[in-house]
Amino acid sequence: MTRQTRLAVVMDPIEDIKYAKDTSLAMLQAAQARGWSLTYLTLADLHLRDGVALGRGRALTVHANPEHWFDLAEPVVEPLGNFDVILMRKDPPFDVEFIYATYILERAELAGALVVNRPAGLRDMNEKVYTAWFPDCCAPTLITRDMDDMAAFAAEQGRIVCKPLHGMGGRSIFVVDPTDKNMRVVFETLTDYGNRFAIVQRYLPQITSSGDTRVIIIDGKAAPYALARMPSATDHRGNLAAGGTGVARSLTAREQQLVARIGPELAARGMLFVGLDVIGDYVTEINVTSPTGVREIDKQFGTNLSGLLMDAIQQRLAAR
Repeated sequence: MTRQTRLAVVMDPIEDIKYAKDTSLAMLQAAQARGWSLTYLTLADLHLRDGVALGRGRALTVHANPEHWFDLAEPVVEPLGNFDVILMRKDPPFDVEFIYATYILERAELAGALVVNRPAGLRDMNEKVYTAWFPDCCAPTLITRDMDDMAAFAAEQGRIVCKPLHGMGGRSIFVVDPTDKNMRVVFETLTDYGNRFAIVQRYLPQITSSGDTRVIIIDGKAAPYALARMPSATDHRGNLAAGGTGVARSLTAREQQLVARIGPELAARGMLFVGLDVIGDYVTEINVTSPTGVREIDKQFGTNLSGLLMDAIQQRLAAR
């Protein structure tokens, strides 16, 4: 008799998710459909005792019902290494609490659990900074605390995009021109007057025509369709959380090239589910923490991208 695969998920409060859009829920539904058992945890449920990663988990059942999408059992404390798979789906901010959680999950990994995505990768591959490992794939980019350097970059590049390094969902993203009298205020806000690193990139005007495209990479390979996130008429951001509209489409030849360049390195480092953000010909972010977009693509094309992820997880487990 085949032993049931045990999957745990670490995520934000499940009662607060958006049923129609939540990628973590789609993953859990795909795992449950395979007969895998599910256990739910938040960061507050993780702890480390004498080197052993432990979790106060609750057995989870998910439902395809927008009015009642989950049931939870009473909490049980057990070693996280008991699980076959742990999905780390906690949303940013990527702060010190997130980093502490990766240490605990790394102890679970050393005890035998397959953690998706790998804890060391989550720590090392900041979604904005990791683009520096693939400069040939990216538009001109500067990461600095120095506001004068930012101003010089703006003068060199013209219109620029300014972002914090730890955010998500389009939060605190500014588009400024070198003549904008608010430019210095933006730099002061993002760097806390030179005390924090921030990122500035050349503005890519293709966002208005082709959107900010989310390309899903599953164990190094591109999903069959991407999600072009189109900004609204009153906003420069394509992020769905910021009011953008998602339009699923086939990958362009350039997007396939970008995946061929970046995907194998992601897979080699244990990053099984990653979202590339692409505007025009360039990657702007490599999202490794809790990429989204699956539900929109599945709805428009009838795919099951979470099922493809479970296939990849199953293959990794079988190869152990």
